[in-house]
Amino acid sequence: MLGGLALSAVVAPHANAASGLLQPIGVDPWSRMPGAPILDHPYGLPSPHEADVVRRAARAWPVPGAASSLTPLADLHGAITPNGLVYERHHAGVPDIDPDHHRLVIHGFVREPKLFTMDDLMRLPSESRVHFLECSGNTASEWKGPSGLPVQLTHGLLSCCEWTGVRLSTLIEAAGGLASNDGQQPRWILAEGADAAAMTRSLPLDRVLDHALVVYAQNGERLRPENGYPLRLLVPGFEGNTNVKWLRRLKLVDAPLETREETSKYTNLLADGRARQFVFEMDAKSVITRPSPGHKLTTHGYYPIVGLAWSGRGAIRQVDVSVDGGASWQAARLDGPPRDRALTRFHAGWVWNGGPATILSRATDSTGYIQPTREALVAARGLNSNYHYNGIQQWRIDADGSVKNA
Repeated sequence: MLGGLALSAVVAPHANAASGLLQPIGVDPWSRMPGAPILDHPYGLPSPHEADVVRRAARAWPVPGAASSLTPLADLHGAITPNGLVYERHHAGVPDIDPDHHRLVIHGFVREPKLFTMDDLMRLPSESRVHFLECSGNTASEWKGPSGLPVQLTHGLLSCCEWTGVRLSTLIEAAGGLASNDGQQPRWILAEGADAAAMTRSLPLDRVLDHALVVYAQNGERLRPENGYPLRLLVPGFEGNTNVKWLRRLKLVDAPLETREETSKYTNLLADGRARQFVFEMDAKSVITRPSPGHKLTTHGYYPIVGLAWSGRGAIRQVDVSVDGGASWQAARLDGPPRDRALTRFHAGWVWNGGPATILSRATDSTGYIQPTREALVAARGLNSNYHYNGIQQWRIDADGSVKNA
């Protein structure tokens, strides 16, 4: 069952097994002498005891420079991902870009094409917003059924940061505003990266103009190289590859340019052989991060069920949790007012009776969209696609307390 429990029933006192008497807290070695000096690490580092909380690669890629690493969701707290744990997806490795020589050009259907230095950009009005990023291939491992993988490898192409930068609309205004050309109107914008793959995506202008940022900072510091230093595009709620890293060019155009990354790549093949092209928003999704595969329940009793929910179409309205394989559901508690297109942490109390259980979560976003089951998703789209999987994820808990993706 789901429900609350008195704190005294959750936290057991330290007692002598033989006498049952409470034992005093000892004086540990680290309490006997001064610790490390200030500025021992000028840039703060995690404790050595957290050395296992790292990004991990799911698989080897056949193309040189193409790679990804995944965020350790089960080890994180709150909704913000530390910069050193933000997932990576590269098509040609990470370029080493000198910000003093980096330039951003904006041209095409604008009145005054402009070339911006980083100093130019940082002198423009800026704003900070919290948004998630999710690779469109996140959770692709589950299309054909439970993969047996832990949550880092199933859902870890997902992170959430505070991003700081300049509105796309501000840059267009600085370039004199939009302009037509021989009757053609600017309806799309092409974004191009400075990596060796020249990652390039076409985006519909009416869906990004009021939301997109050109960002140079995340979580209060400059972008990390693997996350686009010194400049990237941020399109809240859109699949990760559209948030072009190492941004060097923005071109206003009248139609999509049908680049490699929007034709042979990042299209969604349907069961009948057709393809869904230009599928941008990431649909509502959730996952339980604790307990999850790799954890083990050590005794029957109270356990918190904790997870994350998000939607590329708005804020999370509700998350429901089931401990009986979806036969019944109960609303989880959300951490604070959910933000638009950001991760939301959810919590539900659970008393485990020591028997087998199947735990699931289901998200509903502000549009009313409800996260589907895997079966419903496959019925609608078939099994030909590798992208945009957002089916309900279940974890099985065996009688010995082990948690499995099964």
